[in-house]
Amino acid sequence: MSAEEAIIIPGVPSCEPPSLEETTSPHEPLPAKSDQQGPEAVSPTGSPTGAPSNARAQSGQYLTTAQGLRLTDTDHSLKAGPRGPVLLQDHHLREKITHFDHERIPERVIHARGAGAHGLFRSYGTASKITKAGFLAPDVETPVFVRFSTVLGSRGSADTVRDTRGFSTKFYTDEGTYDLVGNNIPVFFIQDGIKFPDVVHAAKPHPDREIPQAQSAHDTFWDFVSLHTEAQAHTIWNMSDRGIPRSYRTMEGFGVHTFRLVDQNGKTTLVKFHWKPKQGVHSLVWEEAQLINGMDPDFHRRDLADAIESGAYPQWELGIQTFPDNDEQTFEGIDLLDPTKFVPEELAAVQPVGLMTLNANPTNYFAETEQVAFHPGHLVPGIDLTNDPLLQVRLFSYLDTQISRLGGPNFAQLPINRPHAPINDMLRDGMHQTAVHAGVAPYHPNSLDGGCPFLAGEDVGAFVDVPEEVAASIKERRNPASFGDHFSQARLFFRSLTAIEQDHTIEAYTFELAKCYEATIRERQLLALANIDAGLCAAVATGLGMAIPDATVQTHALELSPAVSQLGGSWPIAGRIVGIITDASSDLSQISVARAALKAVGVVPLVIAPHGGFLSDNEGQMIAVQRTYLTARSIEFDAVILAHAGTPATGKEPSKDAKASPNASVLDPRITLLLSEAYRHSKVIGAWGPSVLGLKTAGISQSSAGITVGDNASTVIIAITSMLATHRAWERFPAT
Repeated sequence: MSAEEAIIIPGVPSCEPPSLEETTSPHEPLPAKSDQQGPEAVSPTGSPTGAPSNARAQSGQYLTTAQGLRLTDTDHSLKAGPRGPVLLQDHHLREKITHFDHERIPERVIHARGAGAHGLFRSYGTASKITKAGFLAPDVETPVFVRFSTVLGSRGSADTVRDTRGFSTKFYTDEGTYDLVGNNIPVFFIQDGIKFPDVVHAAKPHPDREIPQAQSAHDTFWDFVSLHTEAQAHTIWNMSDRGIPRSYRTMEGFGVHTFRLVDQNGKTTLVKFHWKPKQGVHSLVWEEAQLINGMDPDFHRRDLADAIESGAYPQWELGIQTFPDNDEQTFEGIDLLDPTKFVPEELAAVQPVGLMTLNANPTNYFAETEQVAFHPGHLVPGIDLTNDPLLQVRLFSYLDTQISRLGGPNFAQLPINRPHAPINDMLRDGMHQTAVHAGVAPYHPNSLDGGCPFLAGEDVGAFVDVPEEVAASIKERRNPASFGDHFSQARLFFRSLTAIEQDHTIEAYTFELAKCYEATIRERQLLALANIDAGLCAAVATGLGMAIPDATVQTHALELSPAVSQLGGSWPIAGRIVGIITDASSDLSQISVARAALKAVGVVPLVIAPHGGFLSDNEGQMIAVQRTYLTARSIEFDAVILAHAGTPATGKEPSKDAKASPNASVLDPRITLLLSEAYRHSKVIGAWGPSVLGLKTAGISQSSAGITVGDNASTVIIAITSMLATHRAWERFPAT
């Protein structure tokens, strides 16, 4: 295999190249691609079947009905003559159309738009001192399925909107299924689940016009969060760069709530769960996100699938913050049952307990990603709940919504949801029952089935609820006084950001509030910002052209938490994407050197040329082209390299390509645009040899931060890969 062939370019739709002519020789369905994996083949009651994961896929060489009847035609209805009416007796037509009419199921009310992947979790064993959960014992490997999602948009919305992201993991443990259902932000909008319908109704599109889609920049959202000031802590995280992740692969995850771990002796420890991406936490800039939503609304789901296909498997460490399970359930003055509060890592370090690697894409989006059903009440021995009032309501809501969305109570029997542990639940019948239960006595106790199933003791892995004492109290509708501070943690978060990140947060507030029609709502939110930080409020008010209000609440002074900042570190670059801009004059030997060097460090190199197909030179060397000047845009690349300084290509007329402009003389105007966008978004840019002149033509100074030039590809690639480790050249545009 040549070096060129060894570079995997993701996005191939089939495991076998299609033929130009229609294939007429019968053969079995093609297998899945090498990067794809279906759910493990276990029975509806959790028994291993020994069958391959594709055993549930279609089989046979010929088209059939759902009952296995082979068909000779599926293009023509049965008619009374070629011009006559369609006959009601056409059983194939009725089945085909009826099934099509019922293909859709209700989409999720929230988290409707998602992407998923299969993987493996390997425990370090470091949590085994405080929990008896088997999957957290030393070196235990557990299959997982992860679904990432946006909250507000419909299933057909865009990926890179400013929004909270879901990060939910299903662990198929041998003690039963455990679901860690979290978000990419450690706090939530509300403190009590009874408000959940309210915040969702406020954040969704306005009910009169059904706009705006997948956005928080509208009146009802800001009306709610400015009146329910407990939402300010979550909102400021959303207005920061955390609201627009670069990739699901560079997104942190949080369990949000406080949970209990239980050891072998029944001792409990309170914990918060964290997912830490091995590639670091990185985000898009706002203009870049807006461009992506037009150019590639599937950006995040494509990025995840492409990374797995190219072998750059995403990884996260699971970590825990631990706290004493005392009567107050507080830590350093922070109420651990308040889901609008987080515990800074400087006060309680995140201790790694295992590594998750996502290594396979689904074989079928609907069967796996769409039908996967998470529930925070899916627990295993060693993990239990707390009295967080938002978590308590989620325990009811998640189960209830799965019954509605998936057509009945048997959703656990769908292949993606089937536990990898024996199931003997005495639950019977219902819609979509696929198990064939034996026995005559699905009740307990019984004698007709020999007493089976039997109750288990704690010594054989039974789940035992923590016997928590409930204090004498009054039945009432109110929060504890410790839930009353709505601004201190928002202030802590904002002041812990770097100046660049603060600038981005100010811009986000200004943009979002400027989209609100009602001046009263903008004024009320400015009052909330005044209670968070005077500088933040003043900057946003100035941008809106409104008066700067004074604070009305005394905010507690808290130690800053540098851990919430995304900047200042260095991370692995595997899976990053670099665009190499070429033309007919490019030195292909240097491009081959660049591609091989990038591949060696796990970076995906994509060649951009005036046309598709191949680039070739007089020595017979050929390099495949992945993008053209027509299809490439800066938003796809983490860095770009200019490998030519030639003349504009054909198709540069604005009438043929809206990205083109008649004003460029040397560089193709579409390449000038690509470079200028990459420069404006603080991305790394390189050039070697004569192509350095092209940077000058594009108006890019070699002395700017994040720009590297050299005599050859090797020199430039070394600098490029070094700069990519810090994600972007933020110093190119100093914060104001």
